[in-house]
Amino acid sequence: MMGVPVFCMVVLAVICHSHSLHGYERSQENVLNPSDCALRTKQQPVFTNSNNFSVDIRMPGVIPSASDTYLCMAFPVPTTRDAYIVDFIPHASMDTVHHMLLFGCETPVSTRNYWDCGSVQGTCEDEASIMYAWARNAPPTKLPKDVGFKVGRNSGMSYFVLQIHYGDVSAFKDHHRDCSGLALRMTTKPQPFIAGIYLLMSVDTVILPGKRVTNADIACDYSSYPIYPFAFRTHTHHLGKVVSGYRIRGGKWSLIGRQSPQLPQAFYPANKDVNVKYGDTLAARCMFTGEGQNSKTYIGGTSSDEMCNFYIMYYMDSRHAIPFMNCMETGSKELFEHIPAEANEPIAVTPGHMNMMHMGHSTDVQNKKLMIDTSRAEQVLDQDHLEQVSAWPQSSLQLGQVSGLAVDTDSNLVIFHRGDHHWGAESFNSEAVYQQRSRGPIQQSTILVVDPANGNILKASGRNMFYLPHGITTDKENNYWVTDVALHQVLKVSSDGRDRTLLTLGEAFMPGSDKDHFCQPTDVAVDTETGNIFVSDGYCNARILKFSADGKYLSEWGAGTSDRRRRTPFRIPHSLVFLPDRKEICVADRENGRIQCFIAETGEFVKEIKKEEFGREVFAITYRPAGDDGLIFAVNGESLYHSVPLRGFVINYSTKDIVDTFSPNKKEFKMPHDIVERNGSVFVGDVGSKSVFKFTSEKSHRSVKKAGIEVQELAEIETIVQTKLKPDHKISNPAAIQGKQTVNQPAPQRVGNEEKKESAAKPNKEGGLLPAVITTLLLIPLVVVISVGVFICWRKNNRCEVKSEPSSVGGILGKIRGKAVGSLNLGNFFASHKGYTRQGFDQLSTEGSDQERNDEDSSDSENEEYSALPPPQPSS
Repeated sequence: MMGVPVFCMVVLAVICHSHSLHGYERSQENVLNPSDCALRTKQQPVFTNSNNFSVDIRMPGVIPSASDTYLCMAFPVPTTRDAYIVDFIPHASMDTVHHMLLFGCETPVSTRNYWDCGSVQGTCEDEASIMYAWARNAPPTKLPKDVGFKVGRNSGMSYFVLQIHYGDVSAFKDHHRDCSGLALRMTTKPQPFIAGIYLLMSVDTVILPGKRVTNADIACDYSSYPIYPFAFRTHTHHLGKVVSGYRIRGGKWSLIGRQSPQLPQAFYPANKDVNVKYGDTLAARCMFTGEGQNSKTYIGGTSSDEMCNFYIMYYMDSRHAIPFMNCMETGSKELFEHIPAEANEPIAVTPGHMNMMHMGHSTDVQNKKLMIDTSRAEQVLDQDHLEQVSAWPQSSLQLGQVSGLAVDTDSNLVIFHRGDHHWGAESFNSEAVYQQRSRGPIQQSTILVVDPANGNILKASGRNMFYLPHGITTDKENNYWVTDVALHQVLKVSSDGRDRTLLTLGEAFMPGSDKDHFCQPTDVAVDTETGNIFVSDGYCNARILKFSADGKYLSEWGAGTSDRRRRTPFRIPHSLVFLPDRKEICVADRENGRIQCFIAETGEFVKEIKKEEFGREVFAITYRPAGDDGLIFAVNGESLYHSVPLRGFVINYSTKDIVDTFSPNKKEFKMPHDIVERNGSVFVGDVGSKSVFKFTSEKSHRSVKKAGIEVQELAEIETIVQTKLKPDHKISNPAAIQGKQTVNQPAPQRVGNEEKKESAAKPNKEGGLLPAVITTLLLIPLVVVISVGVFICWRKNNRCEVKSEPSSVGGILGKIRGKAVGSLNLGNFFASHKGYTRQGFDQLSTEGSDQERNDEDSSDSENEEYSALPPPQPSS
């Protein structure tokens, strides 16, 4: 590289794009006087309708002072809302412009005038994303339907930066001023799919003089959400003969695109049968010749240097959009031994091609060839996006820490919670022995069977049985299999409400590591055919145990690996699920942030799913058979060392791709602890907020009236979804749809009492005065009496628990939570409007930790499960 730092070459590789200039007649469109150029750069967007508009981005009449000059100009995105570029129309000629790039960024180097961006200044202060590239009189690039480059408010791109490389200054010997640039067709209508650019580029290739063939090879493993290439562009200077790009999957090379860089450097249609997903490899080769050269040619930023770039223009689901990615790694010789022979065959460029290129024209045949296939953008994902059902449950369930969820044979939801017990720092000693036995077992019903449609409790059991519940599952006879981390036991319990213990594994309150003892076991899974039982053990052990249906020990195993030289043990195997269609058992290895799957019969390792999006922790998993693939549903956890959003994931079992993510749209997850799926609905139990969330696909809960959910509630959900989809959010106030509504009860209105009175009085001012006066006089003594009663009650009992029927006002007030102020617990006061008295514990919904905060000296910890490195780890 002749001493030029690699990072400088990366910048040059991004900003350099074409062949040396040819002295042909300039396009008259770009030869304007200075005042015309200035007018073009100051043009306002031209609106064709309320959503669609176009923007002209031009150089303001520049004259480059030297050859190989890079000039940049910044333009603000002309809207404060999110917008989408759906078409690019270049206005440039290769007799003046060597190449042209359009970047998007938040902070350009300058916003006042154009500047020299070929120096250390560059284009943007922050990270710049390439959105468009042009060279060699390339024709316009057409984007597929429903695809756009996202810019504006939430995109991280508030400015466009136009960069033009002027190669040969002799093109300006007549002192004309250049107004080259491009027009953007844009819309504010949200696009389902977001476009982006993936750039593979070489930074260290050296082309030897006289050598017939020199190859520049680039390859990187792909580790993000699926992308769908729809166009490609090649770029070298005059020594390049052919550039080819491939996806490698399972050792098979699939062509994305191949072209001569001496043809118009447009974006050509990509192979429509190729997509790219996690675990694939992207590779490219540029074939050069050094024949006729007298010295070495290096990668560089001038037209006498060379470049090797392969651009992939792709789209991806808007929820996971990444606008720009790049690869600069040199591919290994072993990998490129298998590249298809076509990558080594130059593409001939005929004189007809060259003439057409220089004239800047394209035939109808070319335009048809360059049209991009628009059908694939509508068939990307089969998994519908999951949204929270905000009206579920219809009444408060009054739960303690929710540690486990299951679905019984009647497809009802089963909730396992801790009542008035909680897992805190004082719950266990250093030997993992439970320290709070004197409190006795939980007196409340710890197992609740709930109607999945409306959240109503159907039956309750599990009183005076458990100390610290954790995991739960059901078998085909509808028995409950549960774990209790305080008891260090696995219990089989009848579901008939008689609280019969049918089978016990482990010794009560005695932790251990042999086949007869557990140490804080976390979960149970049941083989639906054989009845065999699998136990994840646990917080102080790192194993999965297998028992027969009658409790006989069969086998156990630890973590698996595909690399025998390196095995990472389990760090809290926290959640188990049996895959009935595959006869496998999968575990959420919590502190390792991964999912591992094993053959249920033998314990043989099958696969591992580990995603950067998980962060460092995966708390729980469940599974749904779906065709040949199957779907894993998972929730992650908060890590002290890696900050990622708390959310749910839908993962294709076969491909390991994340096909959807979801999270609550009202209050956030605190500590999602378990997850189950039933008939397309997903339920998440949250320890931190002592609640259960329901999610379902937008289609299913918007299309028909579900059993137990009233018409008004569906209308509210529809309103929420429509509000998210509308580009201009005109809904008056989301508070108006927070409470539970019924058909006969109108939603609370946004206008205040004074405004309502005024509007109601306008039709008949005199007629409304007397009733208003009488009502006010009657209300005054009532308010006084209530106030005195509340005050006396408060003074006498240090807490006043008020019961009332559900109402729209209660629906709003019930959202208020907080610590006790003085001795008045606002959580109890406001939440009691649901008409359900909490028996056995006071704190209603502390919105935080496993440790109830009833006094000022209580812990402020937000973590229900501690992650101390040495076992045992007092966690949940």
